[in-house]
Amino acid sequence: MARVLSGLRRVYLIFYNWIVFFGWFQVFYFGVKTIKESGHEHVYDAVEKPLFFAQTAAFLEILHSLVGLVRSPVSATLPQISSRLYVIWGILWSFPEVRPHILVSSLVISWSITEIIRYSFFGTKEAFGSAPSWLLWLRYSTFLLLYPTGIASEVGLIYNALPYTKESGKYAVRMPNKWNFAFDYYYGALISFAIYVPGCPHLYSYMLAQRKNALSKTKKA
Repeated sequence: MARVLSGLRRVYLIFYNWIVFFGWFQVFYFGVKTIKESGHEHVYDAVEKPLFFAQTAAFLEILHSLVGLVRSPVSATLPQISSRLYVIWGILWSFPEVRPHILVSSLVISWSITEIIRYSFFGTKEAFGSAPSWLLWLRYSTFLLLYPTGIASEVGLIYNALPYTKESGKYAVRMPNKWNFAFDYYYGALISFAIYVPGCPHLYSYMLAQRKNALSKTKKA
């Protein structure tokens, strides 16, 4: 029985990783193509469907961590996935005014390169039991540059959306109401900045530790 479950887990993770890889590959391809042909103002429209598919599918990774399907801790998976979902749904989808910003291009390029490498690494590892050393090096090294550019793009887009969150009143819950509860999305966006402050160093430190561990094993081998 354990063998059957292990086999099903492996097949599921192979399909999951390669399907999401394909989504991110489309994001990268259409993003770069649009920048070259039409300019950064049109990148969002070009990548919207594959971007929302690939990034929203990553919600499953929180469940993967919770049920022990993968070894990644929820403490590292949850903040990274939730912050990205907030940016695409809570900012880009909710406030079209920020979509032409150049930070959308840097966001798309940073995320897509990172995820193309990550999903191909895990997809290969699940399918063949291991991944080539060059792919392992890319998996645990490219984030050194792409994580800061991705985070800077996320924070920049949230900042640029602030005037629109305040003026529109979107998602605000006003008093009085039957729940006796009030919420202002503008202040929620400000709180997100406060969360990024401890969250970014935590995730970066976690990835640095992962890199050290993974590359040290390669040297020993």
